[in-house]
Amino acid sequence: MKGYKNFFRFVIPSVLAFALSGVYTIVDGFFIGQSLGDIGLASIVLGYPIAAIIQALGTGIGLSGAIQYTIMQARECEEKRTCLGGTTLLMLLASGLITVLLLVFLYPLLHLLGAEREILRLTASYIRVIAVGTVFQLLATGFVPFIRNMGGAVFAMTAMIAGFLSNVFLDYLFVPKWGMAGAAWATVIGQAVTMLLAVGFFIKKKIGFALPHLSAILGFFGSVGKVAAAPFGLTISPTITIILMNRFLLLHGNEQDVAAYSCISYVVCIAYLLLQGVGDGCQPLVSRYYGENDMMAVMGIRKLAYKTAFAISAVCMAVLFLMRKSVGLLFGASPAVSQEVAVYLPLFLAALLFISFVRVTTSCFYATEKTGLSYALVFAEPGFQLVLFLLLPLPLGLLGVWLAVPLAQALACTVSFFAKRRVDYRADPEKNGWSTNHQSR
Repeated sequence: MKGYKNFFRFVIPSVLAFALSGVYTIVDGFFIGQSLGDIGLASIVLGYPIAAIIQALGTGIGLSGAIQYTIMQARECEEKRTCLGGTTLLMLLASGLITVLLLVFLYPLLHLLGAEREILRLTASYIRVIAVGTVFQLLATGFVPFIRNMGGAVFAMTAMIAGFLSNVFLDYLFVPKWGMAGAAWATVIGQAVTMLLAVGFFIKKKIGFALPHLSAILGFFGSVGKVAAAPFGLTISPTITIILMNRFLLLHGNEQDVAAYSCISYVVCIAYLLLQGVGDGCQPLVSRYYGENDMMAVMGIRKLAYKTAFAISAVCMAVLFLMRKSVGLLFGASPAVSQEVAVYLPLFLAALLFISFVRVTTSCFYATEKTGLSYALVFAEPGFQLVLFLLLPLPLGLLGVWLAVPLAQALACTVSFFAKRRVDYRADPEKNGWSTNHQSR
């Protein structure tokens, strides 16, 4: 099959890179939990969504620009030279705006997320540093998709490994001295290391850095933003889940429940990122074959991606189920919190197969410029979650909060299945595969 060898050459480094991005959070949680205990875990999980939104924005903008670069390269368009420069400018503007907004509206935002009293103080010390280092986080996450789409999948993974190792070493040094702020500085500096290595890649490869013409730059920003919303939403979806879970756990439970969910979210989010690594890893090939008008190759890559994602889900489900009683202890949680983790973690593991299908389907949609369908899949899950969070606790209480997420993921998978069938049917009513003509967007 065309692209079979290339599939694993792109996907394996991508999966490993996304795994490392998840380990970033686990490392912070490990050191914070050991140093500050349950209140530290609750504080970092309340502040994590803000850091995750920054990284998701970088991923969305960078991946959108990289998709355009790959499609233009396949079609031999000269405009590809402006993709990197225009995308970088957009990320710089976005990072400046985010920094200002976070510093000005820090406390109202943290109150909105549910932080109060001591948790508010600890979370604020974490987010202040994250806000200052926004530019490094945005550029690091945004440059990685470009490197991957330019054939540097292994280098992209290496750059992320370097950032990860820096983060671990600095967490070890900073957290015992400066607590939450130390963890934030470790994260920012680790991302800066990845960013600098990415810049070195562009210089070594002599990638031209050109901006779109002034008259076309707003149009370029609009085209990048149109596609960026889907990968941004896909990356931020687990964070939306964290925000909703935190709010409803505090409403129907207490801070101990939030600490238990923080442990669950750490390990489950790694599985989510592994699955997103499959989707984003196959994206350069999908976009390339789409640009070359070879839809049978696109279908073959997608089929391989489904098989790989299902296999990863099965392994994660087995390993984490066997470890369920040790997860809370790993993060320094109390015995009561650890027991709660062991009880509720299997609910989230059961939904991994649903998530794997949604992640790959959505990635293939935005890689082939089907932005409308990718939006629908990205935002179906949080929409279902909100409805279930409002309804299930009425008859079930706290249990309803825990059940809302896996049930919403099952519903999102159902939507994804029918969306995929619709696209395939429109492409080929005889159901013999994708046609060789571009699909309607």
